[in-house]
Amino acid sequence: MAPSLPPSGQEVLDALPVAALLLAPVPGEHGEVRDALYVAHNASARTYAASRFPPGSVPPWTGPVPLFERFPSLVGTAVSRMLADAFRLRAPQGPERVEWVMNTRSGPVRINDEVRVAPCGDHVLLTWERGDRLHMASAAQRLVRTCWAEWNLGDHGVEPSRGFRQVLGLADDVAVPALLDLATAATSDSLPALYQTLYDVILRKYTAECELRLDSNSERTFRMVAEPVRIAPGGLVWAVRAVFIDVTSDRRRREAAQHSASEARREHERVVAVAEIADALREAVLPHFQDELDAFGLEAAAVYRPDAREAGVGGDWYKARELPDGRLLIALGDARGHGLEAATLMAKLRYALAGLAYTEDPVERLTQWLNEVACADGDESTATAVIARYHPERSLLRWTCAGHPRPVLVRGGRATQLPAPDGGPGISLGVLPEVTYNAAETPLEVDDIVLMYSDGLIERRPTDPDQDMDRFLEAAERCCAEVAPGAGHAGLQNYVERLVARLDGPHRTDDATLLALRRIGTR
Repeated sequence: MAPSLPPSGQEVLDALPVAALLLAPVPGEHGEVRDALYVAHNASARTYAASRFPPGSVPPWTGPVPLFERFPSLVGTAVSRMLADAFRLRAPQGPERVEWVMNTRSGPVRINDEVRVAPCGDHVLLTWERGDRLHMASAAQRLVRTCWAEWNLGDHGVEPSRGFRQVLGLADDVAVPALLDLATAATSDSLPALYQTLYDVILRKYTAECELRLDSNSERTFRMVAEPVRIAPGGLVWAVRAVFIDVTSDRRRREAAQHSASEARREHERVVAVAEIADALREAVLPHFQDELDAFGLEAAAVYRPDAREAGVGGDWYKARELPDGRLLIALGDARGHGLEAATLMAKLRYALAGLAYTEDPVERLTQWLNEVACADGDESTATAVIARYHPERSLLRWTCAGHPRPVLVRGGRATQLPAPDGGPGISLGVLPEVTYNAAETPLEVDDIVLMYSDGLIERRPTDPDQDMDRFLEAAERCCAEVAPGAGHAGLQNYVERLVARLDGPHRTDDATLLALRRIGTR
């Protein structure tokens, strides 16, 4: 059999698995390469062009043509230098990443390839692979902070991914750690989990994982997932392959979530405790009226609505108590603020007033003394109050006002706000010491109802206070007109509950309290 002929140059080109161009350098006057004649290409190059450029967008190649004339955008890339060095040094150049734009009839097309140039006789061979896979892999590792490596147990060699050092925070001049060196580089608290993982992978031959921190980058935490590498199924483990994932952000989010959950539990426990204290305080300081005031010719009813945002505890308070002189102390107040601080101040003022009232001094003097108590308690201990004494023998209510909304009188179905004492309402308790207060006198007729209330019941921000009062008076009259207050304590209680229900709503941002007194006769 006759020997076969060697393959032609074109056949050799077409046998290459990568796209290739055969170029003839065009030297300049001083021996430099000023261009290269594009003389041939292979089948892979044609396939590449067909996949990257729209049909008919690039003129067909008909024969040798200057490379930079056909592809002008290549002039400013690394290709010019690589061609010159390969021709001058007679040595392969690259791979290098080359990015350029090809102007076609259908518009610009971005090219991003990994290029090599090698001398080939009097010519040079330019080859390229699409996408620069190593660069893309490195970018992917950087973006998701993931890298990998494979350690050979027999020769202690290691094959890391391109972004291994960058992800793990290792310097470029530091060698990639061997498997034993990895344990040396790990922080002491990471070692038990790392040793267990390597034991499971190498000796027990299954995939395992652990969390790992390195001394060189101890503020970051990596999740290491490792598997055994065996040449034959069931055989010895020849290598350990591991992926490292930076989970620092996930861990911090998890710790933040755990901290938030812990804070939420503590806040829930605090709210429960405050609610229990609120219940105890309400039971201790807010009386429940039945027939206690009958002996004074009065009936009383009260409704208290706490601010739900403060776990049911606030600064509103009221009191009705018989005094040694046979008269009746009646008061309603609102301590500054919300929560337990307001409730504490409320309790101080309420019990202080109860003690001061036994002096049998007039309400003007009681109010002045209570103001001194509030001033002595601190700058933040301010409150408002209406303090009254009822004289049953004269059916007379004497009262003072310390920065509080004035009481309302409901008589014959008509509601009016009582006139202020001479000189106007006094200032709030706890603002200035040595303040004097004046009292107003209101005679009560049978079936008269006096309403004392806190501003949380009537305020509607940002409306005008006069509008709030008009709304309250209208509601008091409408509730009387719809169903007249029935006889006895139950009838009065029904009236005040209907009135509060009409005024209350989601707009309320404070405690709401209403205390009603009705004259039923004389003692």
